[in-house]
Amino acid sequence: MAVLRPRGAVPPRAAEFGRRVEEKVARLELVVDLGARIGSREWWRGLATCTALCASAIAFWPDLPVLTPAAPAAMSAAQWREARALGVAPLALGADTGRRLAATAAVRPLLDTPERPSIDLTATLGRGDGFVRVLERSGVAAGEAEAVAAMVAQAVPLAEIAPGTRLDVTLGERADRGQARPLEALAFRARIDLKLGVTRVDGRLWLVRTPIAIDATPLRIRGRVGSGLYLAARAAGAPAKAVEAYLRALGSRLSISRDVHPNDRFDIIVERTRAATGEVQLGKLLYAGLDQARGRVQLLEWTIDGRRQWYAASGVGERRGMMRQPVIGRISSGFGWRRHPVLGFSRLHKGMDFAAPYGSPIVAAADGVVRFAGWHGGHGKYVSIQHGGGLGTGYGHMSRIVVPAGASVAQGQLIGYVGSTGLSTGPHLHYEVYRGGAAINPATVSFVTTSQLAGAELARFRSVLAGLMAVGEAGPVRTAAGDLRSGA
Repeated sequence: MAVLRPRGAVPPRAAEFGRRVEEKVARLELVVDLGARIGSREWWRGLATCTALCASAIAFWPDLPVLTPAAPAAMSAAQWREARALGVAPLALGADTGRRLAATAAVRPLLDTPERPSIDLTATLGRGDGFVRVLERSGVAAGEAEAVAAMVAQAVPLAEIAPGTRLDVTLGERADRGQARPLEALAFRARIDLKLGVTRVDGRLWLVRTPIAIDATPLRIRGRVGSGLYLAARAAGAPAKAVEAYLRALGSRLSISRDVHPNDRFDIIVERTRAATGEVQLGKLLYAGLDQARGRVQLLEWTIDGRRQWYAASGVGERRGMMRQPVIGRISSGFGWRRHPVLGFSRLHKGMDFAAPYGSPIVAAADGVVRFAGWHGGHGKYVSIQHGGGLGTGYGHMSRIVVPAGASVAQGQLIGYVGSTGLSTGPHLHYEVYRGGAAINPATVSFVTTSQLAGAELARFRSVLAGLMAVGEAGPVRTAAGDLRSGA
């Protein structure tokens, strides 16, 4: 009779066999703990297994033969002597280190350390330094330094060599250590258009001139006045001395603090020298202009009877009088009684205060002699100038003074810079005027005279002015944004 089973079912006998195998495998311990149940059948089976594994490991132990090195060849007596001479070893062990060298007939003992055949060095001409002194500091003998200076003076006055000039000096070999080294060569840039050199040939020194091509086209600088004329012109690239001269020129025509407005445009032309080697040198002010809504100011410096002053395009010269405004700035406090901003009580304000940016230039209001320059109590850094006719002026709260006591100054000459020293609440100039030792109101002093060009002199003046006005058409122009461009 057939028995039907589901597809995939395991026969009962096969299933029973599989179950018994699984039970035996579960009871079988492959790793026997030889420290437990010592003497049992499982323990003996584990011991036999361990012994068999150890025997197998010993049977497969590598058996490599020892490699015997070759014996070195024996050295001859000559080879031993050579090796001992070259080897570095203690003398106590029989080495010849340092005892025998490969000496020849050309080897001779040195009695002294030899000197270098020549020395190249660089010296810099300092402010107030002498040309001869710089050479002597470089090691040149005094007599030879004076001779070199005399040769250089034939090409350019020594006083015209600018401070900071670098001198490339080469000193030669000397016969005795007690003597100075002879000058072999000297090279330096004497001017932007000239290189000078001194070289020794057959025992004699020769001066060598090397001219440098230059372009002397003036530079025109233009821009908007904005928040300040001085700062705007400096930001446009005008040199500080040229800007100071520009402000002095305009100050002879108008009140910069009152008559100059932010939308006005300055127009400055300065000397500009560009060398073929790439150096650029800016020089003095040539033209001072100011474009305003009400008109145009054009000023050119001109010499009449040995006196240089600024003339307008019409030929009218500067208005000359007793005083001029000493700084570019607005009047922040006038002459008279007021409450002191620092001390807190009322007293006579014996001058006039001009509010100006820190570091603005301060100039002498008139020709005179500096009577005092230094610290002056509440005035801080202070300069007092004595003028003719019993008049005197004082300038207080400076940040820096540039004239000494006893010096003669001209009207418009730089004497210091705006600061806030002493009893001050901010950067400004305290300006005083004295007559007979008593303080007077500075606003009461005014200009009184002018000069006028005419005839052939006026024609020459206008010709030079027209030539400068053409700079913007063909020469370089720098704008207040700092870019440099050429005219159309």
